[in-house]
Amino acid sequence: MTSTKQDTAHATGHTAEQNKATVRDFIDGLFTNGDLGAVDTYLAEDFVNHDPPFGVPADREGMRAAGAMMRAGFPDWHSEMHQLVAEGDIVVERFTAGGTHRGEVMGVAPTGRTVSLPGINIFRLRDGVIVERWGRLDDLGLLRQLGLTPA
Repeated sequence: MTSTKQDTAHATGHTAEQNKATVRDFIDGLFTNGDLGAVDTYLAEDFVNHDPPFGVPADREGMRAAGAMMRAGFPDWHSEMHQLVAEGDIVVERFTAGGTHRGEVMGVAPTGRTVSLPGINIFRLRDGVIVERWGRLDDLGLLRQLGLTPA
């Protein structure tokens, strides 16, 4: 028997549109508004981040730490969604994130420079909460824009 999008949505009780709304609310809460409580609201207890930032655990607390780290280093950090696509329990987000480097981040003293970084995230949801994340942010672009590596 083959599974369809409709089967997946029925099995989880959530539609692709509801899953997109969950991802949108999570990103807006944690990364645009700096609400660390979004981790508790939108991430499952057994959440796994397959691509955590350097030195950050691959679980919910690691995601909370990543959000806090970005907010401390870039107080005006924000994420602009360009595309949000869902199929069944998978949601893909294409975005640009950025802010002004006003605090220390990963051992780098504030530079006052503004950064803008393209990225992509893939989320898997179960029962209305996020259980897995895979993603990429332009890390080399971040280093270049902060003046830490040649352009």
